[in-house]
Amino acid sequence: MLDAIDKNLLKAVADLETIPKGAYNIRKNGRLESRNVTANIDIVTNEDNSGIDITVAPGTVNESLHIPVILNQVDLLDVVQNRFFIGEDADVIIIAGCGIHCGSDKPEGHTGIHEFYLKKGSKIRYVEKHYAAGPGSGKRTLNPVTKVFLEENAHAEMDLVQIGGVDRADRKNEAELGPGSSLLITEKVMTDGKQKAVSNNRIILRGKDSRAELISRSVIKGNSKQDFFGSIEAYAACYGHLECDAIVMDKGTNETVPALRSFHPDAELTHEAAIGKIANDQLMKLMSLGLDYDEAVNRIIQGFLQ
Repeated sequence: MLDAIDKNLLKAVADLETIPKGAYNIRKNGRLESRNVTANIDIVTNEDNSGIDITVAPGTVNESLHIPVILNQVDLLDVVQNRFFIGEDADVIIIAGCGIHCGSDKPEGHTGIHEFYLKKGSKIRYVEKHYAAGPGSGKRTLNPVTKVFLEENAHAEMDLVQIGGVDRADRKNEAELGPGSSLLITEKVMTDGKQKAVSNNRIILRGKDSRAELISRSVIKGNSKQDFFGSIEAYAACYGHLECDAIVMDKGTNETVPALRSFHPDAELTHEAAIGKIANDQLMKLMSLGLDYDEAVNRIIQGFLQ
C-alpha cells in the first residue's frame, strides 16, 4: 500500500497524483509494488530478478510508460537494472525517477541502471527525476546510469533532472548512434550544503548523418561541489554539440571538462562551456519589479533550469 509519504514522492519524481493509466511499474523499497501492462507494452521481471525488461511493440504510438522508484526503508541501498526494447517505428513517452524519504541517521540509496535499445525508426522521450527529502540525517545517494543504443533513423530525447536533497550522486550517461539517428540529452542538477554530484558522459557517433546534443545545466549552492565530464566521439560524417553551463553560488565549486574527439574528416563537433555567478543586473531588474533578493535568485535559477 502507498502511504502519504509515498504519494508525495511519486508526485515529486513522476507528477503522479494517482495510479497512472496505461503501462506502469512502481517499485518500493527494492520490491514490486504494482504493475500494469498493455497490448503494446509488456513488462516482465528479468531472469536474475535484478529489475525489469520492457518491450514496446513495433508501430506503437500515443502510449506512455511510468516506472518510478520510491524508498523510505532505513539502511536500504537498492540496485535495479532495467532494459527497454523499443520496436521499429514506435513512438512512446517513458516517465521514470526515484524519490527517497529519509527519516533516520541511517543511509538510503538507489542505483538505477537503464539500458535502451531502439530499433530502426523508433522514438522515445525519457524523463527521469531524482529527489530526496525527510527529517533524517542519513546520507541519501542516487546513482543513475543511462545507456542508449540507437539503430538507423532512431531518435531519443532524454530529460534528466536532480531537483534537490541528494547528498551524493554519481551520474553516468552513455550512448552509441547508428546512421541517421539522433539524440538529445538535457541534464539539470542542483546541489546545496555539502552535497556532491559527478556527471560522466560519453557519446559515440558511429553512423553517417547521426546527430547528438548534450546540454548540461548546473546550480551549485552552499559548500556543494559538482563535476561534469562530457565526451563526444565521431567515427563518421556526423554532427555533435556539447554545452555545459554552471551557476556557482556561496562557496560552491565546479569542474567542467568537455572533450571532442574526431576520427573522421567530415565530422562536425562543437562545444560551449561557461561557469559564473548570477549577474547583478538580472537581480536588480527583478528586484525593481517588487521581488526581494531571495525571490529574485530563485526566479533566475528556475529559469536557468527550465
